Parts: sequence; C-alpha cells; structure tokens
Amino acid sequence: MKVSATGLKPVLLVEPRVFGDERGWFLETWRAEHYAEHGIGPAFVQSNASRSRRGVLRGLHYQWPSPQGKLVWVTEGRVLDVAVDIRPDSADFGRWTGAELSMENHHQLWIPEGFAHGFQVLSETATFNYLCTRPYRPDADAAIAWDDPDIGIDWPIDPPELSPKDSRAPRLREVARDRLPGSP
Repeated sequence: MKVSATGLKPVLLVEPRVFGDERGWFLETWRAEHYAEHGIGPAFVQSNASRSRRGVLRGLHYQWPSPQGKLVWVTEGRVLDVAVDIRPDSADFGRWTGAELSMENHHQLWIPEGFAHGFQVLSETATFNYLCTRPYRPDADAAIAWDDPDIGIDWPIDPPELSPKDSRAPRLREVARDRLPGSP
C-alpha cells in the first residue's frame, strides 16, 4: 500500500494495493501490521457504515472527552472527505485537509484523535465506512459548523443537505477550549 502525507500531520491518505482481473478486484481494508508501519496502530473497537444521497453533508463531527480516531473509505459512490485540526495547542489549529474517496480509487483517510471529520456526497449515492478507535458515546457527541468561515472549507455542492444537529453546530471559536482535545 502507498501512504501519503496530507496538508495536516498526522492525517494520512492511504492507497491500498488492489488486485484485479477480468472478474473484479480484491483489497485489504485493514491489516494491523501493515498500517502500524505507517503509525496507524490503534485498536479499532467499532465499525460503522452510512449511506447518503447526493449533496448530503455529514459533519464536522468529533467526540469529547472520548475522542475517536477513524480510518474511513467509500465502497459505493464518491465523497469529499475532510479533517479539521481542532487541537487548540496545535500550530495547525483550525486548518483543514480533504481528499476525494471513491469506489473507484479505493483510497482511505486516517483521521486521528484531535480532528473533526465530515464528508459530502458527490455521486447519486455513497456508502461510507468507518473503523473507530473508541465506541460512539452520545454524551460525548459534538460538532463544529460545516460552513465556519474561519476554517473555510470549499464544499463542492451548495446548498448541502444537513441534519438538524449539523445545521445548528457552533463555529470553532465558539467552542470552549476545555471541550476540545489537547495536542499530543
């Protein structure tokens, strides 16, 4: 597999090795020893999948005080996937990086603890997969405004389709520092 740095350390773009022929293709979506060679070594404790239609934007989500790291990929369709550094002591605080993840390119994004995460569906539908380092906790669920001008994410479909929770999320500067993860 090929692992590339993104604009934000330690968010990584992973390109698994795909073995294909006229019958189709095969790839490993996770193998601990191979990912550990690139610093992706947590134990995953929860696996999730979601399906959404074109224009749906989910995010920017994070958990506090029980942060999650996520390895994410798409098995149907195409999305713009985004990570935002929300560690107040980080030199990259408030910066974002993104990558297109699709059924065709098989790319994955590693989003460590300390980052908010979101994605927008670019195809008619998309099935999105997550491996998480901690279980989801409703009492730790938090979000940041998808359109926070201080972050400045260039979402491709405007207007997006949002959940009520995501449409009410505060700007990053409105979140108390004690509700954000510390830098490693």
